[in-house]
Amino acid sequence: MNNTKVVALGGGHGLAVTLAALRQVTSQITAIVTVADDGGSSGRLRQEFGVLPPGDLRMALTALAGDNEWGQTWRATLQHRFSSDGDMDGHAVGNLLIVALWQMLDGTTEALELIGQLLGARGRVLPMSNVPLSVEADITRVLDGREWHTTVHGQRMVAVADGRVDAIRLHPSAPQACPEAVAALEQADWIVFGPGSWYTSVIPHLLVPELAAAIAHSPARRLVTLNLVPQRGETQGYTAADHLAALHSYAPGIGFDVVIVDPEAVSDLGALEALAAERGGKVLVRAVRAADGSPAHDPLALAGAYRDSFCDRLDGRGGERDGPQ
Repeated sequence: MNNTKVVALGGGHGLAVTLAALRQVTSQITAIVTVADDGGSSGRLRQEFGVLPPGDLRMALTALAGDNEWGQTWRATLQHRFSSDGDMDGHAVGNLLIVALWQMLDGTTEALELIGQLLGARGRVLPMSNVPLSVEADITRVLDGREWHTTVHGQRMVAVADGRVDAIRLHPSAPQACPEAVAALEQADWIVFGPGSWYTSVIPHLLVPELAAAIAHSPARRLVTLNLVPQRGETQGYTAADHLAALHSYAPGIGFDVVIVDPEAVSDLGALEALAAERGGKVLVRAVRAADGSPAHDPLALAGAYRDSFCDRLDGRGGERDGPQ
């Protein structure tokens, strides 16, 4: 365990697995979480109370929960969902607790810090903005040989929309970033993107002007973990290089020092390496898929890839160097 300051950007299950891996590597973790979710329990609470959607924040907090009985008990409690025939059906306990603390306290981050203390969290969790955001995407569909262009509104709908994503936007269009998130990026040693829903969890951080500027000007090195499979709707048909190219298109002038990809998830390694090298990066091919073969990352394997990246034990093609450096 070292004291490398790592900032992880994303949301949902992708960010949760990143945090589960990072906690094996460093004690200095900050998660910056997307706040555009508009579905499920989060969407209902957002609509009723006008608050940030709490679900992705809850998942990030519980991923950092302490390993002792206290931390794991509270982790299970916050993740518990009610099942009923009434209005409480589908709500997660943690979502309700977060919203309750937001109403009681004057400050979003203070409430998240309290829940982190309750969980014995190894690290902290911040929203990317203190106002709820919405995602909008321009989609191209091909039907009967003809292209049809449409605009899809809302994270939930964008995530499942069939067709090619041509562009995404946030509403409001230039939201103010969470100040603590900007400060964390400025002080980071490493900034980590992905895995996760590419257009609704990973790229939106680059659409917040203050976050994008902080990422570009931070002295930190940058790492991206590519998804194991294309996501239906958002990235259907994408190769590994397509994922990196999409990220590059929303991060002009920003390079990624390390790109982690599982060998079963890359059929275009040469193209991926060339694209990474254009901005000074290297590709690390590492088996990080779960042992059961499911399209999920294994936190321990991913932790090993992060550890080698942070310790700079990589040669020019992303392999391990021989001997100490």
